[in-house]
Amino acid sequence: MNEPASARLSTGIPALDGLLDGGLLPGSLTVVVGATGIGKTQLGLSFAQAGLDQEGHRGVLFDMASRGDSQNHADYASRLFDWELTEKPAEDAALPEHVWDAAQARFDYTHIFRQSGRRVTKSDLELDDWKEWKVELSRKLQRAISFFYGNFVHGVRRCLVDGVEPVDRASDSWQLDLFEYIYHQILRKDHDWVARDLFRERFRANAERVAEHAYDQSGIGCLLLYTSHEVMLDDLLARPIESGDLLSNANTILLMGKTRAGGTMGRALHVAKHRGSACGDQIVPFEITGSGLVLDA
Repeated sequence: MNEPASARLSTGIPALDGLLDGGLLPGSLTVVVGATGIGKTQLGLSFAQAGLDQEGHRGVLFDMASRGDSQNHADYASRLFDWELTEKPAEDAALPEHVWDAAQARFDYTHIFRQSGRRVTKSDLELDDWKEWKVELSRKLQRAISFFYGNFVHGVRRCLVDGVEPVDRASDSWQLDLFEYIYHQILRKDHDWVARDLFRERFRANAERVAEHAYDQSGIGCLLLYTSHEVMLDDLLARPIESGDLLSNANTILLMGKTRAGGTMGRALHVAKHRGSACGDQIVPFEITGSGLVLDA
């Protein structure tokens, strides 16, 4: 049976929930924008962890990084929340029916692009390489469907997407193209249509169990961590949004950047957009502490 969506999803940071008129809206997209190392991952994991108290299940993490060093998700989760991330193997060849078994489907994290070594812009690839990469993407998408559906049918109601690298033009990023697909064709799609994409020709044989494990996609919250070229908060505030840019379609946008006061550097956060809610215009300083992100608000 479909359950009603909660009015708000807590970020796990009370002061930030206060800035957001109580929290984030389920069934909508929140984008956190900031440079590498500013604290996006700590904020995102706090949001995922908050699901344990609010929905009875932590959120899941989908890592889109295809090159570079590890973002230390497991270390942060363990240190901040005593949360040992369980990882779904990137090349998991399990049958789709395994989603019905929580022990085989309920994983906290997956990184299907690990060691892919691909640049994030389409123009970096020759035409033949791009065609080959699109075929590989199609295979990986099937694993993404299995990961998300296998978690949602077992109670998960929030997801965190990380690893999106900055590009000069959003339209040139295969990562943003892929995220748009995941967001609209998995996260925002009715559960039975996601199941059709997963089971394909075996959908009819699984239709009864699909109905038994129905979930309300309007109750699922998604938080995307979007790495920017801009480091300073002032530059993020002045950043133009392209037509069709992911940010133009997001319900909520949080900007995180460095600040300078005299000879001292700091960090601050600003709620740039929060549709359908009251929110202030404050620029709120924050610190990264041993227990996570703490706002001075």
